[in-house]
Amino acid sequence: MRNHEVVNHQLLLDSEGELREPGWSRSQVQQYKRSMIKAPAFRIKEWDYYLVMSDQFAGAFTISDDGYVGLQSASLLLFGDKPWEHTETVLNFFPMGKLKLPENSSQGSTVYEDKRLQMRFDALPGERHITCHYENFFEGKTLDCDIRLEQPPMESMVIATPWDQKHAFYYNQKINCMRASGWISFDGRRYEFNPATDFGTLDWGRGVWTYDNTWFWGSGNCLVDTPEGPQPLGWNIGYGFGNTKAATENVIFYQGKVHKLDDITFVIPPDDIMKTWHFTSSDHRFEMTFEPVLDRAAKLDFKLIVSDQHQVFGRMSGSLTLDDGTILNIKDVLCFAEKVHNKY
Repeated sequence: MRNHEVVNHQLLLDSEGELREPGWSRSQVQQYKRSMIKAPAFRIKEWDYYLVMSDQFAGAFTISDDGYVGLQSASLLLFGDKPWEHTETVLNFFPMGKLKLPENSSQGSTVYEDKRLQMRFDALPGERHITCHYENFFEGKTLDCDIRLEQPPMESMVIATPWDQKHAFYYNQKINCMRASGWISFDGRRYEFNPATDFGTLDWGRGVWTYDNTWFWGSGNCLVDTPEGPQPLGWNIGYGFGNTKAATENVIFYQGKVHKLDDITFVIPPDDIMKTWHFTSSDHRFEMTFEPVLDRAAKLDFKLIVSDQHQVFGRMSGSLTLDDGTILNIKDVLCFAEKVHNKY
């Protein structure tokens, strides 16, 4: 069944290290346990990624253990008259579980510390807390942050996807529409988040990937006017992560509930990634144009480890249709969409 919803509380993997029930769910009803994976430790990928955005600036923070490499990074992005971004990354070789990332997104702490970078993500009752101190983030200047994301009871997007390779799987959760407060400081300036208008998103992933992958992902949060007043609206769209016969990860988040979408296509200009993009859906429930503002591009080539990333920030306009047929319209909402090719 296409877009099969998993509702039973159970272990994610069976005794053979394969997904017990591919599909999507509204929370982590399937429990990930690293010890049940049958693939070699250097093939296991685990990460927590937070993106916190206002209309004028954003911060992104990653702690990851990708088997034979760990990538710990922070980004500062500015969307004013002269868009600017900088990402700084610490590479660790062969972490292979040493970071002890939590096996559930709703509890525990994800922590990375060395002499230059101290970064911590705490899952607390009703909120998430992000702190970061990054020495020599850019041109000898330090970046600091202390951010809180409200997380009242709300549905999320969870996907359990196999690859067409033994013991390979992708288990991922996206939590959108978390109201953001706190700050980022850099180069004598303090960037303050306003919970009335600003939101954070969590991308929580665990699994065993195949070596060479290209994926597409987009996400955004905003407020929409309704007769009841402004309401949080978000979306998660993407493909390229394994075999999606059981379900896609395409959803709308509205008033704490998930509205499931079918297939989404990213129409990216082949000659210039900064030209207008288009998004269309097989069920015609997500129809958008996207005007790029800033390309957070990163390219690494270490022969065995290759990464070509384009996380493009821009403004989205168009219509989204909820499960009951209600149409919501948005205009010039700052969000992102990306195309990434990785060999690792």
